[in-house]
Amino acid sequence: MENKIYVLHENDEWTEHLTKRLKELQLPFELWYLDQGNIDLSNEPPEGIFYNRISASSHTRDHRFAPEFTEAVLAWLERHDRTVINGSRALRLEVSKVNQYMALNGTGITSPKTIAAVGKDQIIEAAQKLDLVPFITKHNRAGKGQGVQLFHSIEALKEYVYGDSFEDPVDGVTLIQQYVEAPEPYIVRHEFVGGKFLYAVKVDTSEGFELCPADACTIDDMYCPTGKQETGGAKFEILESYHHPILEQYEEFLQINDIQVAGIEAIQDQSGQLYTYDVNTNTNYNSDAEAKADVYGMLALAKYLGEQLHTIQKV
Repeated sequence: MENKIYVLHENDEWTEHLTKRLKELQLPFELWYLDQGNIDLSNEPPEGIFYNRISASSHTRDHRFAPEFTEAVLAWLERHDRTVINGSRALRLEVSKVNQYMALNGTGITSPKTIAAVGKDQIIEAAQKLDLVPFITKHNRAGKGQGVQLFHSIEALKEYVYGDSFEDPVDGVTLIQQYVEAPEPYIVRHEFVGGKFLYAVKVDTSEGFELCPADACTIDDMYCPTGKQETGGAKFEILESYHHPILEQYEEFLQINDIQVAGIEAIQDQSGQLYTYDVNTNTNYNSDAEAKADVYGMLALAKYLGEQLHTIQKV
């Protein structure tokens, strides 16, 4: 049986750009759609390369248990020593910002001050303990900026938490976090393929916290704007000749945590302190920004997967 690239996913719209590139490169592949299914643990997996791109936001597409099923599949693959790109460790970080921050801090990377809370009263207590105004709340397992709210007072938080508009996190864990105010309204997202820096993209945050770069967001998701701003500027802009000392730390972080493909988001405050606040191991790319810069994340990823497939075929 021919070795293949197996893509583990739960969202066709986020996968079509990769499959297009795999076809261009004439690489054999198969999609494993893991929103539901079963695996016979007494059988061995097929030979090949397995690329996991399950998203923390899968529950927003009615795929509530896709990460849990994927974790089972990854355990099966890793038990049989298959080559897995973004394996169980990457998945664990994808679905928990607490895990992300602890892993980042463990390699000396600064994240915003954060308190995790379960329970409405405990959310209020956490904000009081944080003792920073303004502050934000966010979901521990999220994606697409889900659950991010900015508050200027404890009273405003109480009104939200005890009101009808409160949004329960899917895992029950709410994060109360330091709000980092940048001199200008943008963040920088650093893209990595094969554990190596590919490019950095400047993301305009003037319209809010929903920063998903996927082209599908432009079409389908009113909560995930991409493309052009009303002002005419691009929301996503790839930065030419970008270099920052943090890149070396990011690559070390990815190596330590066995993550091969990621988008890492960071913001700088008024004093120049850089805070890293999100690690996306189901990274997406914006086609308008890439076309303008003539650099293509999915093409780089497809080539990388092809190289990995070629490596196991030679063994």
